[in-house]
Amino acid sequence: MSEYHVIHSKSPVFYDHYERKAELQHQTHYCPGCGHGIAHKLIAETLADLGLQDRAIFVSPVGCSVFAYYYFDTGNIQAAHGRAPAVATAAKRAHPDATVIAYQGDGDLAAIGTAEIIHAANRGENICVFFINNAIYGMTGGQMAPTTLVGQTSTTSPWGRRPNNEGFPLHVCELLSTLQAPVYIERVALSDNKNVMKARRAVRKAIGLQKAGAGFSLVEILSPCPTIWKMDPVVARNWVGDQLMKTFPLGVFRDRAAEIPATKQPPQRSVADVLEIKEGLPVTKTANHETRDLTIKIAGFGGQGVLLLGQMLVEMGVREGLEVSWLPSYGPEMRSGSAHCHVCLSHERIGSPLISHPQVLIAMNEHSLRKFAASIAPGGIIFYNRDSLPKDFTAPDARIVCLPASEIADKIGSAKVANVVMLGALLEETGCLPFETAMAVIERSVKNPKMLELDRKALDAGRDFEDREMHVGSVPQPDGFCY
Repeated sequence: MSEYHVIHSKSPVFYDHYERKAELQHQTHYCPGCGHGIAHKLIAETLADLGLQDRAIFVSPVGCSVFAYYYFDTGNIQAAHGRAPAVATAAKRAHPDATVIAYQGDGDLAAIGTAEIIHAANRGENICVFFINNAIYGMTGGQMAPTTLVGQTSTTSPWGRRPNNEGFPLHVCELLSTLQAPVYIERVALSDNKNVMKARRAVRKAIGLQKAGAGFSLVEILSPCPTIWKMDPVVARNWVGDQLMKTFPLGVFRDRAAEIPATKQPPQRSVADVLEIKEGLPVTKTANHETRDLTIKIAGFGGQGVLLLGQMLVEMGVREGLEVSWLPSYGPEMRSGSAHCHVCLSHERIGSPLISHPQVLIAMNEHSLRKFAASIAPGGIIFYNRDSLPKDFTAPDARIVCLPASEIADKIGSAKVANVVMLGALLEETGCLPFETAMAVIERSVKNPKMLELDRKALDAGRDFEDREMHVGSVPQPDGFCY
């Protein structure tokens, strides 16, 4: 009896069972003749051969590529339409040792994602991008894509693509090869076995370059889409070679080290250097003060120091050795437009800078109070920049601190320091950070002696008001005052 050896099998990078369809867990969802299955196989085999499965992160956006997380037994992140390069950039920077792959179709990468792919390539991000080009929107019904050929029909161009109306097909490899930073760009095709083997080599090279830390790589893969093209799978595969490759010629468009201009780079500065901290971090941390985790939303009009107050809190957190994040949002008007920011102070790593239910809300005007008060976490604190609440305001389950910070700031000598008054009250009420650290931040930022003195008085005024007169409560009195 002859001995048999298995020489071909499913890659271990794939799951044993595909759970997208309960009745068909042994097969993928892709249409017969689709190129996605071949592309998946080439990537999976490479990850397995290079021993990268446990450190691979797959980023897939919308379109047919979105279902990659059902098949690849790796780290998986689903990205919004066109945003895979941006998400891949974040993943790679957060996990430099990971192998990060962005897997995108032409309707995704070359349309809504044009800005993301160009700028990721221009920065030379150390990621691999596999660009599946089938010249059509596959999943959403066959609309014309940026790569649709001249004369090719689609649901949105039944007469065929016309250059004078829809423009010419977009050549992504040629476009990105004009940039200095990319290290490897190649276009391959899944038209026949010979070209599939060339595609395999390109995939292995791109992933290998990332493993070596070389920089940005993109492999464009011309792929058949029999269902949307309304072709037999064999005819569709031949059409890739007979038609698609004429418009998108195969070849290597970039294969060299990143051409970074030989300009003198400024010395790398530490956080301590940037913050002018001489003794190292945390310099102002006091032995008798216990910092606390806190999530804060600060809101008001542009010009009230809303974003600056958030930045001060973040710098204070850095000086105290905390994990911090600051997420700003403001309207088109730099002055008088709506503005708010999210601040996280934490002893642990912060998963997201976005805060849905802050523990503290600082509302610098009535509009912000009405807009954000309902989102406060139960038992949280609201600081309101008035001496009383609006009469028709329905208070949430939170302590409400009415502090006329703007009036106090005017009496001190400048309306600009109202945000510092609020800072003093916040520190006194929550004990989240020490006052000494607040003054260290203010002294670093404010070089005008007169304004520095006003800020010092404002910080003390906020603390003193809190300590002396502040009335707090969960609901307003009939006359509108907090209690």
